[in-house]
Amino acid sequence: MNQHRVLILGSLGEFVQLVQKAKARGYYTIVCDGYEDGPARKFCDEDFVIPVTDIDKIAHLCKEKNVDGIITSFSDLLAECMVKIADKANLSCYLKPDQLKYYRDKSATRELLKKLNLPTPGFKKINKQDQITPEMISELSFPLITKPMDKYGSRGIYVANNIDELNEFAKKTAKYTDLCEILVEEYNPGYEFNMMTYVLDGKVNIISIADREKTQIAHGEIPISTRNVYPSRLLNHVAAPAKELLQKYIEATGQTDGALSMQFFWNPGKGIQVCEIAARYFGYEHELTDMVFGFNMEDLLLNYLYDREALNKMLLEHKYDKPKSYGAVLYFQGKLMTIANQRRTFELAKHPAVCKPWIFYNEGETIIEHGPNPYAALYYIEAPSRKELDEITDYFYDNISITTSDGEEILYKNKIPSYPE
Repeated sequence: MNQHRVLILGSLGEFVQLVQKAKARGYYTIVCDGYEDGPARKFCDEDFVIPVTDIDKIAHLCKEKNVDGIITSFSDLLAECMVKIADKANLSCYLKPDQLKYYRDKSATRELLKKLNLPTPGFKKINKQDQITPEMISELSFPLITKPMDKYGSRGIYVANNIDELNEFAKKTAKYTDLCEILVEEYNPGYEFNMMTYVLDGKVNIISIADREKTQIAHGEIPISTRNVYPSRLLNHVAAPAKELLQKYIEATGQTDGALSMQFFWNPGKGIQVCEIAARYFGYEHELTDMVFGFNMEDLLLNYLYDREALNKMLLEHKYDKPKSYGAVLYFQGKLMTIANQRRTFELAKHPAVCKPWIFYNEGETIIEHGPNPYAALYYIEAPSRKELDEITDYFYDNISITTSDGEEILYKNKIPSYPE
C-alpha cells in the first residue's frame, strides 16, 4: 500500500497536533502557509513558505509532490483556499468553489437564509461611499452593526445606537473591506453559541454546542469573546432547532460532507437566530471537544480524508449531551501596548484546573491587532461541574494581570454573564 501524502494548509500552533496525528498514522506530511516560523513546521516531513492565497502555486506543489489529500480548518480564509487549491489540483474536497459564497460571503448567507425563511437578523447592503439616511434602513431596528462582507475574526464590526453613530461606524468599517459595499445588520443582544457539526452523507451530526460568552469593553465596539464553555447550559433549548436549521441550509447549498459550524443567538421566548455559518471548525476552541467528550477533531479531519469507516464510527458513538467533564477556554485580550510584566499569567498557568495554557507574547513585545497572535493569553480549564468551572473562571478573571512598564493594566476585564434558570 502506498503511503498517503497529505498537505496540511497551516503552520501555526493550532496545527501542531494535526501534523503529529498524521505522522503517527504513517502519513507523509507537507505543511504550507506564509508563516516562516510556524510551530507545526518542526513536526512535518516537508514544509513550504507560500502564502495560502497563492492558489496556483500551492496547487502546482500538490501535483509536484504527489499529494493525495489536503486538509485545514480553524479559519475561514484557510478553508476557502483549501477548497480552491483542491479544485485546481484535482483533489477530493467536501466543497466546490461555487459553493463557497454560502459560507464566506455574509451577504449571500443572509440572502439564502431569507429565501429559506430561516431566522436571521434583518440586514441591508450599503455602498460604502454613501451617507446612510433613515429611509435607507427603514426596515431595520437599532441597535445596528456595521460589518465588512469579506473579512473574518470580528474585524471592522461596530455597534450603532442611532443614525449618527451608524454613519460614523460605517466609515470605519469601509476601511476594512475590499468590496464596494458593507453590511448593516440588526444587532442581537441575546445569548450566543458556537456549534460544531459534521455533515455525513447529507445529514448534520452535532459535535458540540458551547456558550460563547462576551464582554463589552467600549461604546460602539462589538463585545469581545472572553469564554467558551462546553457543553452549553442552554443545550435543551437550542440543540434541536439549530440542527434543523443547518439541515435546511446544507440541503440548499448542496453540501453533503465535511465540516460545518454556526454561531447563533437565542433569546427566551424568541428562539434562535443565525449569526454566521462556516465550513470549518473554530480555532482555539476545538480542543474542548477532546477534553469534554473525548472526541478528537484532528482524528475527525484525518478520518474524513482516509478512513470513512472510522469517521462513521466516531459520529455514531458520540453523545454531545453526555460530557465526561465540563470545560472552557478563557480568552484574555489586551490593548495595543508593550508588555513589561506578565508574571501572573505564568503563575495561573500552574493552576490544577488548567489543561493547557497559551501565553502568546513575551515581555518587551507589543500586542498587535489582528496579527498571528489573536489573544494575549488563553487557558483551557476543566472541572467536574459547571458550578466549579464558573468558580475557577471567576478566580482567573480576578487574578490575571499583564502590565506596562508604568504599571498600567493591559488586559480587558472579563465578565461572566447571568443565565436564565
